[in-house]
Amino acid sequence: MKKLFLVALAFIGFATVNAQDISENAIGLRLGDSDGFGAEISYQRALGDNNRVEIDLGLRSGNGYDGFKLAGIYQWVWQLDGAFNWYAGVGGGLGSYSFDNVPPGFDDSETFFFAAGDIGIEYNFDFPLQLSLDARPELGFGDFRDDLDFDIALGVRYRF
Repeated sequence: MKKLFLVALAFIGFATVNAQDISENAIGLRLGDSDGFGAEISYQRALGDNNRVEIDLGLRSGNGYDGFKLAGIYQWVWQLDGAFNWYAGVGGGLGSYSFDNVPPGFDDSETFFFAAGDIGIEYNFDFPLQLSLDARPELGFGDFRDDLDFDIALGVRYRF
């Protein structure tokens, strides 16, 4: 039990020593791929010195379907070097898809929920611009999205 307590204390100490001030707000685009190319409007809100919440609302388009997806991710942020940070997080969301070329009388839409993780790297310029690259594995629950999918994206955000 003492070892577990010491490991937890060391981890908390490491996280607070490497903590840095992150932008209070950031808004922009997250351009990625998840069963089709999609663009998301991305908003980040700081909750402390080294954690934040990210909310993404996106449009998805692929072969035979169109839809939207809303994701919410709680993230922990650590400084790598200077203006470089890395982050990891957990969250989830919901989405809705409408299918093309469906015979008359059949339901052509699907709503699903998903659980998500997030890991990425970001660079904060001296002026209010942030670039990020992240991977978001998503586990879907629904008829259309009932598997594991990897959403890899480039983010461009204005910090304020």
